[in-house]
Amino acid sequence: MSSESTTVEETPAEKAAFLARLQEFVGLEIGEPTPGPDEVNAAMIRHLVETVGDRNPIYTNSELAARSAHGGIVAPPTMLQAWVMVGIDGPKREGDGPYEQMNALLFSKGFTSVVGTNSDQTYHRYLRPGDRLTMRTVIDSISDEKTTGLGTGHFVTTRQDYYDANDELVGSMMFRIFRFRPRARAAAPKPKPPRPRPATTHDTQWWFDALKEGRVCAQRCGSCNELRFPTGPMCPSCHSLTWNAVDMPLSGTVHSYIVTHYPQVPSFDYPLPVLLVDLDPDPKGRPGDRPVRLVVNTVDNSMDGVEIGARVRIVIEKCDDDLSLPFAVVEGANSKGAGQ
Repeated sequence: MSSESTTVEETPAEKAAFLARLQEFVGLEIGEPTPGPDEVNAAMIRHLVETVGDRNPIYTNSELAARSAHGGIVAPPTMLQAWVMVGIDGPKREGDGPYEQMNALLFSKGFTSVVGTNSDQTYHRYLRPGDRLTMRTVIDSISDEKTTGLGTGHFVTTRQDYYDANDELVGSMMFRIFRFRPRARAAAPKPKPPRPRPATTHDTQWWFDALKEGRVCAQRCGSCNELRFPTGPMCPSCHSLTWNAVDMPLSGTVHSYIVTHYPQVPSFDYPLPVLLVDLDPDPKGRPGDRPVRLVVNTVDNSMDGVEIGARVRIVIEKCDDDLSLPFAVVEGANSKGAGQ
């Protein structure tokens, strides 16, 4: 279905003339009669009723069907269309017939979108194994111009008539489509997706929980007293599994930074600064503590004052109900909030 929208202003006389041209196609046959590739047969009937769960014995049980009013197996009426369906390698309708000409006329007025609306089937008799059908299709009706919630256009109804080998009409199907010019619609702004979730584990979830409390933490080994970050289950020096959380100062210095442009993730605004910040030392730490380096974005993606060696303060912003993250604000720069 096309999403194009075209505005066409026509006078009532022009619309009437166009409708009159469309009505010239009503009653015309579409293509050559289509013979069914196979006779009505018990195998296809069985496949269908097993698929839909229809347990009526007149479709599959020869003995019970023989004792019924039908005197033998019959096909479900709703299989009418199935008996003339061709495979993917079967013949295709080509050329410049009435249906193609009708569509070209509709297309000329911008009625290029299409949606199927409904179909009605009429059955004149049950089909039996051995019947072979031929289908003839005509353009049955074309409506006046109608306006719906989808747009303005015309309802086009085709009628498919099904005949047996004796040229007896056994059933018909009316199939209706709406060929329309879609309404012009203002593009609705797409909400920004939430920030990607961190892949947390039992050993890291505590750190994100501390952020919700307004704390940026590192770990200090409970055995050798070494300060470490990022967080992990084991001390890299003495392999101890005991540790204590250490609240780090919410200030530091830009160690390095990059500005990302591509590839773009819909959750972020671009250009996107990414800073590597050396947090100020733990005031209760020991000489020789390794620096705690934190990867953060700036608040509002601001590049104001961002340079290596710049002093920053760390603010913790609530990104959504479940996620809070640290962001950097360069000292002296103006900022409104993270908004990520």
